[in-house]
Amino acid sequence: MTTIQQAVAWWCFVPEKLTPEQFVRAVAEAGYAAIDLPPQEYWPLIKAHGLGISAIAGHQSLTVGLNRRDEHERIGREIQTSIEQAQEWNIPNLICFSGNRAGLDDAAGIEITAAGLARVAPAAEAAGVTLVLELLNSKVDHPDYQADHTTWGLQVCELVNSPRVKLLYDIYHMQVMEGDIIRTIQQTHPAISHYHTAGNPGRNDLDDAQELYYPAILQAIRATGYSGLIAHEFIPKGDPVTALKTTRERCAPYL
Repeated sequence: MTTIQQAVAWWCFVPEKLTPEQFVRAVAEAGYAAIDLPPQEYWPLIKAHGLGISAIAGHQSLTVGLNRRDEHERIGREIQTSIEQAQEWNIPNLICFSGNRAGLDDAAGIEITAAGLARVAPAAEAAGVTLVLELLNSKVDHPDYQADHTTWGLQVCELVNSPRVKLLYDIYHMQVMEGDIIRTIQQTHPAISHYHTAGNPGRNDLDDAQELYYPAILQAIRATGYSGLIAHEFIPKGDPVTALKTTRERCAPYL
């Protein structure tokens, strides 16, 4: 079985904890394979350190997203540009967002979001790039965000019915909203193309001071045959360079 590679999210460390140069160097030295969500101006720096880019945002914005039919034309143009960039830079995942409910019924939001993704799915298929709809919690971090449960995202993917439209399963966010992480992964893994991690509560390190037992979760992901990257999206409580090294080392035996 192939070992799953690890990535880490840019925004959790830069600029609050480290400079871009310090972060990229520390990520490479810690043995990671890639960085999630880096600004475009730092892509050459990342590549120069032998790292990949695991995911970028496919469009703007998190709050005004694909569940707004009047935004589909704009978002479609943005995703098309992102697909072209992803092809050039070998970026496997483009993160997409439902947007906030703003009073929209969940069933209508599913239909509209699926319609928006269906417009760009053929281009993603042709490019070999996956559009990943991110599941986020609406309880703590993103009030009113619509794609806040796994079943909602699954219904969107089923309607689009494209091998290049999948879910970004954020373990931290879904622990906040619904729990039952391992069973959900086992049942829905064919629809998942990317994972994010963090400890809960607090969105901090994957340590013993939070409630998620990552050894079992990571082994469950591996058992599904997953071959993508797992990106750590946590805010370090202590020294950021130490946190980078410790997190990768803690997770590696289970991947």
